[in-house]
Amino acid sequence: MYAYPDLVRRIHGSGHELGHHGWVHENPPKFDRDGERRNLERGFEAFDKVVGIRPRGYRSPAWDFSENTIDLLLEFGFDYDSSCMGNDVHPYYLRQGDKASPTEPYVFGEPVELVEVPVTWGLDDFPPFEFVWGSNAGLASPSDIEEIWRGDFDYAYRHAGSDGEGAVYALTMHPQVIGRGHRMLMLERLLQHMSGHDGVVFETISEFVDRWKAANPLDEWRTGHPEYAEPGSRGAS
Repeated sequence: MYAYPDLVRRIHGSGHELGHHGWVHENPPKFDRDGERRNLERGFEAFDKVVGIRPRGYRSPAWDFSENTIDLLLEFGFDYDSSCMGNDVHPYYLRQGDKASPTEPYVFGEPVELVEVPVTWGLDDFPPFEFVWGSNAGLASPSDIEEIWRGDFDYAYRHAGSDGEGAVYALTMHPQVIGRGHRMLMLERLLQHMSGHDGVVFETISEFVDRWKAANPLDEWRTGHPEYAEPGSRGAS
């Protein structure tokens, strides 16, 4: 953000939402609680200096959490996260205090007022497209990825439902990856396909989260999801 402040201001001024994505793309589990808190604070300082806003959403660098991340997101008043993969197309409330053991069943924690807008590596442009010497082959044909991305959209559209649960299609793209000409043409075709479906809305994550929370208050939503109904319940690992 400090590197390209004018570009960030243009993006914000065009109506796009800006979310917190760490300070220098650091991985939260590599820091203790105070270090992770400081990274969040430095990100807020950058937002305040460049665009004068407080982001409502968080996406972890590397899509990874530490044992302190949810506590800190609640402490700083975030409304939603978009880093986890607990569902394919439906948002859900994150839990605080889950316990995982290599020898005992998984213990669920307490659902909290923090909406998760799920992501997936399958809807990320980096793995299929970006070539990284020795670690990632990349350079896939856009037509192959178009088939995957279109198929996941068609599935989400079919399962959106009318019960207030909603469905969300969160596509993750990086300017340096998607911004090749042949990939941009693929993206244009995909957007045309999506926009041809009745009821499809292109909106910021905050707008979606506000509507979803209004239709799914935490207490009511939890009763319809047994795995969240009883904090402390045990599940198969």
